[in-house]
Amino acid sequence: MRYFLEVSYDGTAFHGSQVQGDILTVQGVLNKALSTIIRRPVTTFGASRTDEGVHALCNFYHFDEEAGLHPQLKYKLNAILPHTISVNGIYTAAEEANARFDALSRRYRYRIYAHKDPFLYQRAMFYPFSLNREILAETAAALKEYTNFETFSKRNTQSFTFLCSITQSYWEEDGGELHYVVEANRFLRGMVRGLVGTQLQIARGKGSLADFKAIIEARDCTLADFSVPGHGLYLEAIRYPEGYFRSWPG
Repeated sequence: MRYFLEVSYDGTAFHGSQVQGDILTVQGVLNKALSTIIRRPVTTFGASRTDEGVHALCNFYHFDEEAGLHPQLKYKLNAILPHTISVNGIYTAAEEANARFDALSRRYRYRIYAHKDPFLYQRAMFYPFSLNREILAETAAALKEYTNFETFSKRNTQSFTFLCSITQSYWEEDGGELHYVVEANRFLRGMVRGLVGTQLQIARGKGSLADFKAIIEARDCTLADFSVPGHGLYLEAIRYPEGYFRSWPG
């Protein structure tokens, strides 16, 4: 049986989501917890890879188990997992289901605040600069006109294509913060941070909408700004086909 875990986590506690040797990662912690409870080595496969510091309100991991699972597995997992990660749901799916490749879209949110607030430290990016909100709206909307985002992909990527379909891209005010929301069928390595950083530079008066479009069309990652910190970024939602998950009593 193929099972899916729906999890959320504080990214500042991990060196990214994907297993990287012996360092602390989300996937590594999940693998260890499942292996401890099921009493055999268990390997999970994630829907979306997040960098060090990046948070997730929703990420999915799948794994296989032939013997069936204890109905209180969610409770048992949360009891031994660190406080920085939570299993929010367990589901079953078809045997060939894949958390990464079957996802229809992923939605990210980047949070910015302009006035010093100790309670937002490592939860959003402190950015006390004047921004042209009209330019931000224009750059965000312009992104939906493109499909090739090589400019916003960091080098040494494992991607074979830079094509992405962005369905949502906008800035909004939220409780005194400024948020950038973007949804696409897939994202490249460092893409959201590159989109945010580059738009902010343009909105600070360092270019125009035409300049922003020229940066996209250049397909040159040295023109993008990837410097915004990971702790302002949240993987907010992952969408799967209707009826993809099956109910599970746990």
